[in-house]
Amino acid sequence: MALTSAQEAVVIQMLAAFEGGKRIQDLPEVDGTNPFNLVTHVIDKDGESKKAALASMLPYLESQCAYGIERDKTVSSPACTRIGNADLHRSLPIHNRMKGCLLNDDGEVVEYLPPESWLGSTRDGSRGQVMVEIPDHYRKFETSGNKQRVKISEHPLPGYHHVPKMYISAYEAALQRTGNKLSSVVNDSADFRGCGNQSAWDGTCRSALGRPVTGISRTNFRAYARNRKAGSTEWNCMTYEAQKTLYWLFVIEYATLNSQAAYNPQLTSEGYRQGGLGDGVTTWDWNSWSIFNGNYPFIPCGYTDHHGNKSGIVDYYLYTENGDYIDTFTVPRYRGIENPFGHIWKWTDGINIRISPNAPTGDGLSKVFVCDDPEKFTDSNYNGYSHVGNEARNEGYVKEIIFGEYGEIMPSVSSGAGSTTYFCDYHYTNIPSAETLRGVLFGGAANNGAIAGFAYASTDSAPSNAYAHVGSRLCFFPKA
Repeated sequence: MALTSAQEAVVIQMLAAFEGGKRIQDLPEVDGTNPFNLVTHVIDKDGESKKAALASMLPYLESQCAYGIERDKTVSSPACTRIGNADLHRSLPIHNRMKGCLLNDDGEVVEYLPPESWLGSTRDGSRGQVMVEIPDHYRKFETSGNKQRVKISEHPLPGYHHVPKMYISAYEAALQRTGNKLSSVVNDSADFRGCGNQSAWDGTCRSALGRPVTGISRTNFRAYARNRKAGSTEWNCMTYEAQKTLYWLFVIEYATLNSQAAYNPQLTSEGYRQGGLGDGVTTWDWNSWSIFNGNYPFIPCGYTDHHGNKSGIVDYYLYTENGDYIDTFTVPRYRGIENPFGHIWKWTDGINIRISPNAPTGDGLSKVFVCDDPEKFTDSNYNGYSHVGNEARNEGYVKEIIFGEYGEIMPSVSSGAGSTTYFCDYHYTNIPSAETLRGVLFGGAANNGAIAGFAYASTDSAPSNAYAHVGSRLCFFPKA
C-alpha cells in the first residue's frame, strides 16, 4: 500500500523511536492508522530500504507489544522463561480480556457476567449458554536450535498468525434433552439430566441432574452442538484448535508446562503468576468410581462459579445420601473455564489421526491431520485437513510435541519424561492391525492422577466410540 505523507512521517518517527529507544505506543494514530499496522504495509519509492529498516525493528516491536515463553528442549524442567514485554506479563492484556458471558443461539452476547462472581446471574440456559469469550489475538511459534518460543500480541506483528475470537463453554457440556442440544448451563431439571440420563438416580448421591453429559460419540457431540442453530457450523463441540489456544494461554500465563503444579494464588516478587491448577479431579481410583456410579460424571456444573472470571480451586465433598463421607476432590477453574482437565475426558473435533500398522502391512506412522474450518469437520477421512506431523507410537509421558509453525500440542516423543519433567502429561495410543482413523481425547479423567493435564492426549478411540467417562465442551466460532 502507498503511504500518505502523514503516514510516512509516522514511519520515520518509528525508525527514530527505535534508534532512540523510545516507546512506539506513545506515537499517535495518523489518518486513522495505528503505527503498529504500518510495519507490514510499507511500499514507497524507498520501499526496499524502508522495509529492511522496519524488518530490523521487529525485535524491538516484539519487546514492546508481545509476551510469551521460551523453553529449551534439552532441559527437563517444565519451567519456562518469560520473554517479551515484562509489563505485559504482569498486566496480561489478552488473558484479562477473557470473560464469561451469556451467548444466544445466534452467537450474540446477551450479557457479560460479573467478573467477581457469577452466582447471581441466570445460568440455566433461558437467557443463553454460559460461555467464556476468548479475544482475538496474534500468535507466533518459532524454533531456533533447541529453543522453542511462543509469543502472543494484541497487534498483527509480522510473522504472527491471527487467532480469531472464539467462545468456549464455561462448563463441561450438558445436553438439553428436548431437541438434543449441546449446552453449557447450570440447570438441575430433568430436561438437562446429564451422565447417561439415569432418572432412577434422581434424589440420590449419584444424581445425574446438573451434571455433564457423557456416553456420546464425537459424531453425535458435533451434531448436538449444531442443533443449537440449524444450518450453521458455528456451534461445535470442543475442538483441537480451542484446546490448543487454552493450553498456550495457560502456559504463557504461568510459565510452566505442568498444569498440575500446586495452586498458588500469590504473585511472584516480580508480579507474575506462579504454580499451576493443582491435581484437579483426578485422584479417584477407577474401581471406587465404578462402584459409585459406573464412572459417570459426579461434579455438578457451575460448582466453582463464585470465582467468576478468575482462576482458582474449590474442594468438592462427596457424601452418600445418608451423609457418610466418601471422598474430597479439588475442582480447578481457569479464567472461568471449569475442569479444563480431569473429571471426564473431552472429545475434540477438527483433528483426525491416521494410524497405520507397522511394516510390512503399513507404513508404521501415526499421522496427525488438523482442520480449523468447521464446515470440513469429518469422522471418515482427511479431506480439507492438513498433515502437521506424526504422533508418537508408544504410550508414556510426553517429552516432545510436534510444535511446528502453529504450535501443535500432539506428542511426537513419549518416552524419557515423567509427571514433573518436560510436558508432565501422559500420552496414550495403540497400534491397530489395519489402518484406522482415530479421534483425540484430551485432559484425562477422575482416575488418572499425575498423568492427567491440559496436554494429556489419547488416540485409542474411533470417533464413533462413546464412554461413561468421556464428554466434551460446547464452542462457538463466529464466522468472519
